[in-house]
Amino acid sequence: MAAQCCCRKAPGAEAAPARPPPEPPPALDVASASSAQLFRLRHLQLGLELRPEARELAGCLVLELCARRPAPRALVLDAHPALRLHSAAFRRAPAAAGEPPCAFAFAAPGPSPAPPPPLPAFPEAPGAEPACCPLAFRVDPFTDYGSSLTVTLPPELQAHQPFQVILRYTSTDAPAIWWLDPELTYGSAKPFVFTQGHSVCNRSFFPCFDTPAVKCTYSAVVKAPSGVQVLMSATQSTYVEEEGVYRFHMEHPVPAYLVALVAGDLQPADIGPRSRVWAEPCLLPTATSKLSGAVEQWLSAAERLYGPYLWGRYDIVFLPPSFPIVAMENPCLTFIISSILESDEFLIIDVIHEVAHSWFGNAVTNATWEEMWLSEGLATYAQRRITTETYGAAFTCLETAFRLDALHRQMKLLGEDSPVSKLQVKLEPGVNPSHLMNLFTYEKGYCFVYYLSQLCGDPQRFDRFLRQAYVEKYKFTSVVAQDLLDSFLTFFPELKEQSVDCRAGLEFERWLNATGPPLAEPDLSQGSSLTRPVEALFQLWTAEPLDQAAASASTIDISKWRTFQTALFLDRLLDGSPLPQEVVMSLSKCYSSLLDSMNAEIRIRWLQIVVRNDYYPDLHRVRRFLESQMSRMYTIPLYEDLCTGALKSFALEVFYQTQGRLHPNLRRTIQQILSQGLGPGTEPSVEQGGAGADSEADTDAPALLLGDEAPGGAISLRDVNVSA
Repeated sequence: MAAQCCCRKAPGAEAAPARPPPEPPPALDVASASSAQLFRLRHLQLGLELRPEARELAGCLVLELCARRPAPRALVLDAHPALRLHSAAFRRAPAAAGEPPCAFAFAAPGPSPAPPPPLPAFPEAPGAEPACCPLAFRVDPFTDYGSSLTVTLPPELQAHQPFQVILRYTSTDAPAIWWLDPELTYGSAKPFVFTQGHSVCNRSFFPCFDTPAVKCTYSAVVKAPSGVQVLMSATQSTYVEEEGVYRFHMEHPVPAYLVALVAGDLQPADIGPRSRVWAEPCLLPTATSKLSGAVEQWLSAAERLYGPYLWGRYDIVFLPPSFPIVAMENPCLTFIISSILESDEFLIIDVIHEVAHSWFGNAVTNATWEEMWLSEGLATYAQRRITTETYGAAFTCLETAFRLDALHRQMKLLGEDSPVSKLQVKLEPGVNPSHLMNLFTYEKGYCFVYYLSQLCGDPQRFDRFLRQAYVEKYKFTSVVAQDLLDSFLTFFPELKEQSVDCRAGLEFERWLNATGPPLAEPDLSQGSSLTRPVEALFQLWTAEPLDQAAASASTIDISKWRTFQTALFLDRLLDGSPLPQEVVMSLSKCYSSLLDSMNAEIRIRWLQIVVRNDYYPDLHRVRRFLESQMSRMYTIPLYEDLCTGALKSFALEVFYQTQGRLHPNLRRTIQQILSQGLGPGTEPSVEQGGAGADSEADTDAPALLLGDEAPGGAISLRDVNVSA
């Protein structure tokens, strides 16, 4: 490939071919394992131009680096086949990281038809010496989720000498960048684009060390079409009207997967002293009314438990139904799917989970994706401490029972010897870390953290440990599980003397590396006032004789129940499906109209019962639901169930009528389900629910893939409601 000098040739000009760089050493992940250890990444700057007509992002990336040893031969970064690198250049950098401030040049497009506009450029400051010079580079295949980009460095480079590598590129059809035509938004007014980097997709957004072990600050300048609002996960943001660009700066170091962008017809509304919601105009009143005052309450509760909120603002942006997961904890700007606004309780839990990530996951990050539970397990524990402080223990126990019920359902599906049920899963070379996103990282991780808190004898003491000896000690760094456990035993020397890490059957090492369910689960008796009625109603519907049971069940008014109670009840019925036809008929007579008026989290479960039991009188409700819901978390489970039974022709008919309103990625996934069923060796999806993928993300097998389809033969976990 050709290298280009960014300061001596016109934008877009090509330089003569340069000598290819040397072969990189073999490694599990080429960039993070071989090259990131050789350099200190001080800062990255992005100049981005959004081109929705072409579904293309044009970028200029400036990496500010220091070599940790003299004369490294090459810099190896993660990239992706969707990302086309046009040039690489080198220049000396100022001594202070992040200086000079982000300054990119954007060329105005010419009249149509015309050649594509030039790429953004990073101009040299007047008098800067030495001038930038071209670098040779090579892109090699690495794995199905990315490529390796090897850039040759000048041989005279010295250790600890600051320098910049400037990369100019375009990215088209990238898995991290989701382009939406106006008709795929709620308002149908303007094009929309968002990024989703978790776990390893941001390498298609910009070349990077795409590993959570590497953190740095970043700046960005973004040019977008007129009238399109741009937001990023940054602590500072401004719009420069005379230049027509947005400027962003993140002052705290973050891993690559937390660099996020969204742009579209978005309007803001303040909901607290340091929070606002962003949404399409038609959604803004609902989003504001549901969250006004609440986010500040949750932030304040979290601060009392775990110390100051470190990120300045906590804003929330509601995304169209194409967002592939429920929520993502991008710093300063949580991404959340708009369809969750239908369910108040799921909305509460999902947002609180992302609030908890501000401490666990964003401030202190798992250094490797093999220990994703460090982020998700701790965030789930903190989420439940916040809900206990805010809504009481009974509500928290109900939500926990609902999640653990789903965990055991997933355990039954996968088998107790499944390697993905380990907290420390060993990644084979080239395996996508997103495959590890499953309920075990959340709920088994939570159970281990809860067990540690019980060893202290007092949750307040454990909160103090997390605040003082974990968050404060490790903030803005990445850690491994041993860091957490060593700090725990140091903070509680009496527990270390008792050798609690080696208790028979509950050894810390066994928690981390044994397959199967959690070694211990929390006492949820404080939620019995809410869970007991669910158990009682379920027992009535499975008792004999049916007429008497149905009569008794009809006296229980589930319209007064919490959403999690109704969802738990329906999940139990789903577990028992197929049910006797007379039971399904009685259930429909008793509940169908009532459930049809409830939120989508309830309706999806009832409709899955209808489909799994081939109950034709209620199929019109399934059709109406699929005609109105465009989110993968509601459509995929129903299509999977339809295609495993006798209703595949019905599924085809509905799909052909609605496919024009589906995102292309979702359309391809459903087409695969319709053409192949679930394929040999697969199973129906597990209904997971809520903040269970940050996440991170994330909705395929055997976890939550960000791609379009699950690998053949893998167990599908495209769950009803999953967040990172």
